[in-house]
Amino acid sequence: MRSLIVLCGFLTVFISATPTPGLLSGIISNPLSRWQATAVRGRLTCNGKAAGNVKLKLYDVDTVPDIDDLMKEGFSNADGSFELVGKEKEWTTIDPKLNIYHRCNYDGRCFQKVEIVIPKDFVVDGELSTKYFDIGEINLASGFSGDSTDCFN
Repeated sequence: MRSLIVLCGFLTVFISATPTPGLLSGIISNPLSRWQATAVRGRLTCNGKAAGNVKLKLYDVDTVPDIDDLMKEGFSNADGSFELVGKEKEWTTIDPKLNIYHRCNYDGRCFQKVEIVIPKDFVVDGELSTKYFDIGEINLASGFSGDSTDCFN
């Protein structure tokens, strides 16, 4: 009986710590969850020219069974510059990453995807961050290790 109680207690904590929408997510909430935010900015170029209208998505990376949480999405400005601020409610420190979806020097049907991990130093408690991780200027033509192709962004 004691094992059953411990197992039920574990499952309650596990399910409530998982913010994925589902049957139990609205019923069970984790009182230890807290709002956290991050911010990122930079400028994108392609072969030395501004890369405007490039899709950007800011995620909190999660582990199975939870899927990554989309915190914010947007597009780069005509001059290639962008700023994204996102938030997520989690009980552990969020693991933010920026995905950049582009077609610089790429003629395929899908998009090239660049993933940039945002250091935890740029995660703050609360729903708004003014502490930006500045990625500087990135030439998307350069290619990056870990680049991939994404057709479903």
